[in-house]
Amino acid sequence: MDQNKMLDRLRRLCSRREYCEADIRKKISAEEGLDADAIIASLKADKYLSDSRYAEAFARDKAALDGWGPLKIKMALQAKGVSRADISAALETVDRKAADAKLDKVVAAKYRLLAEDPQCRLKLLRFALGRGYEYEEAAAAVDRAMKV
Repeated sequence: MDQNKMLDRLRRLCSRREYCEADIRKKISAEEGLDADAIIASLKADKYLSDSRYAEAFARDKAALDGWGPLKIKMALQAKGVSRADISAALETVDRKAADAKLDKVVAAKYRLLAEDPQCRLKLLRFALGRGYEYEEAAAAVDRAMKV
């Protein structure tokens, strides 16, 4: 595939959803003889590719839809090679009240499954921590779920 065809293909992909630079590099590296830096520079110049825009969309979606906490979102974005500044800005765009409500919802659902377990509190706490929340937030959510 030549450079222009790849550029057109990537423009179509980027117009449908957000991608980070690492994802695009991976797609380009699958083809031989292409100048990845030139393609990425062109996509950025035409506003098809933006790590900050990707990070914001990723953080909003993971917090609202999957119930991920800020720590898990941060680690996932770091694994994608997104800069610390973009990650910080993205985490600030997340609606904290909605994220806390989502945490309460997923912990309550898990509590219904574990209510008879003698280690219920420990397992719920581990579950909430695995979602990427700080200990204090996780413990508060577990306490709220167990009081209901």
